[in-house]
Amino acid sequence: MKQAVIIVAGGKGTRMGGDVPKQFMSINGTPILMHTLMRFRAYNAHMQIVLVLPKSQQEYWFSLCNKHNFHTEYTLADGGETRFHSVKNGIAKVNDDIELIGVHDGVRPFVTNEVIALCYDTAAASGAAIPVIDVHETLRHIVFRTNEGAGKTDETTSITVPRNEYKLVQTPQVFSSHILRRAYSQPYTENFTDDASVVESAGHSIMLVPGNRENIKITTPYDIKIAGSLV
Repeated sequence: MKQAVIIVAGGKGTRMGGDVPKQFMSINGTPILMHTLMRFRAYNAHMQIVLVLPKSQQEYWFSLCNKHNFHTEYTLADGGETRFHSVKNGIAKVNDDIELIGVHDGVRPFVTNEVIALCYDTAAASGAAIPVIDVHETLRHIVFRTNEGAGKTDETTSITVPRNEYKLVQTPQVFSSHILRRAYSQPYTENFTDDASVVESAGHSIMLVPGNRENIKITTPYDIKIAGSLV
């Protein structure tokens, strides 16, 4: 089945504490986003890669490509107001003959070939697949309560919840093309936190597959240090 991946890279890098968006920061001399694109090109030399970048960042990205002699083939799409709109713009650039579409965070450069293949293979059979990993830390659920007698509108408490009932979600999230296209025809809501939530809202179930713990989303300076050691 013909495959595509939409790589979404619209971060501003505010949690990094610098002016350079996080996807352009370097790991061992190479920008994070280049590592990510090369990961998917290594998985499938013939898949269509759609890179979604805000217009304001595209000129800087082109300069980085020239600087690093980066010539991996991809299709460029403009970023949108939200991640939902960015992915929707990316879908519009996917070729009509593509049967499976994955969506991946541009700042997750350490997904393995095995996980990528498992996501696409599972989506080919079920229509929708996302990688997840176990939760190892104890979780507490914050409960908001209204205490009208005390004149308080927001009183909070917390309770421990069984962590074996929860998973941490990664990307790529992969779907049959017709399922993803139809799901993204819905109006946007704030409940759409990832692509699986959009597809679920359209009435489709999601298959979970094992991810890899190294597939971190790089968002903080500490993540950059971890990424350097992983490279």
